[in-house]
Amino acid sequence: MKLLRFLWLCLLPIVSNCENATDMKTIRDVKRAYEAKLLALPDVVSVGIGTDGEGSPVIVVGLTCDNMVTRNQVPKKLEGYPVVVRATGVPEAQ
Repeated sequence: MKLLRFLWLCLLPIVSNCENATDMKTIRDVKRAYEAKLLALPDVVSVGIGTDGEGSPVIVVGLTCDNMVTRNQVPKKLEGYPVVVRATGVPEAQ
């Protein structure tokens, strides 16, 4: 009985962390949820997923030109995921 109680107390932090992990949305879910709102901003032509300089996932918002008004309207994070704004220019069909 003491052994079972000891094991339960040891596993409790792991179990509680698992509950939080299931509540987290994936970066794809977050991108999908905010994509239309971001694309409605002036000069925004793309919303994608990329990586930062350290290889961590980020949401990438592409602008036709470096519009500071729009840049300031884009949140720095969306549901915990960093957002990077890049001036990509006008996309061309190939």
